[in-house]
Amino acid sequence: MADLNLQEIHDLLVSVAHEAGQMQLSATPSYLSSGTKKNSADLVTETDQAVEKMVNTRLLKSYPTFQFIGEETYFPGQTLTAEPTFICDPIDGTTNFVHAFPAFCISLGLAVNKTPVIGVIYNPYLDELYTAIKGQGAYLTRGKFGTKEKLPLKQEPEPLKDLSTCLIGAEWGSDRTGNNFDLRAKVFTKLAASKEDGGAMVHSIRSMGSAALNIAAVAAGQLDAYWEGGCWAWDVCAGWCILVEAGGIMVSANPGDWEPTIEGRKYLAIRGAPSGQKEIVEEFWGVIGEGRLDYSS
Repeated sequence: MADLNLQEIHDLLVSVAHEAGQMQLSATPSYLSSGTKKNSADLVTETDQAVEKMVNTRLLKSYPTFQFIGEETYFPGQTLTAEPTFICDPIDGTTNFVHAFPAFCISLGLAVNKTPVIGVIYNPYLDELYTAIKGQGAYLTRGKFGTKEKLPLKQEPEPLKDLSTCLIGAEWGSDRTGNNFDLRAKVFTKLAASKEDGGAMVHSIRSMGSAALNIAAVAAGQLDAYWEGGCWAWDVCAGWCILVEAGGIMVSANPGDWEPTIEGRKYLAIRGAPSGQKEIVEEFWGVIGEGRLDYSS
């Protein structure tokens, strides 16, 4: 990685993200007639496909020896290698995009040795740009001429105490059947329930409809944690880099795994804090109990 100019690559990703954002804003979103990947909650649009084509073309023109993994061109059996790899979700939050709900973005990451080293997330509707380079911190820029703010947004974030003081990000996802759905319902209920009823009594639960924006919100310190299963490398690569550079940590959504992989599909993101990260993870895992999310297929 020493011979890679990460700043140069970062600047290209930012430029590509802004172009993608303009494509998103100028589109008239509607899902394709054949635009459900699995079911009516898993959508794809012409804009997803057009944005990814543009991204692929621009990035590989500049870095033709790099690998590319994108949501719309992914094929079964495609795996992440140690080679420098661009990982792209052209529109994370496609359902929001279709409904004109203003929480969608492009997520662009670079992984080297299967580790996120650059992250760029851009929400064009709000004109918010989250960026990070490994070892150089994470930042939020609002507006074309906005101030570049270092993440987390609070210069002195509070310690993490227990789940009852936390705002949690979580999603229902598009897989609404079987054990995974049942476990989500159980965990969400236990997180929200009062302590008298055996719950954690969290402040509340938020669902943005975008894994990338949920992780960015944890990095910013706006969410304390985000629990997710079933998303893919393109959903988390960019956010993962931003989170870590903001002092946060990523562990598995399933108890006991402190070192998840980008392709592991099960994640628990915890915000940066002077203390309490390990304790919050263990308390969250205690809520899950013996249950396990299974996204092996």
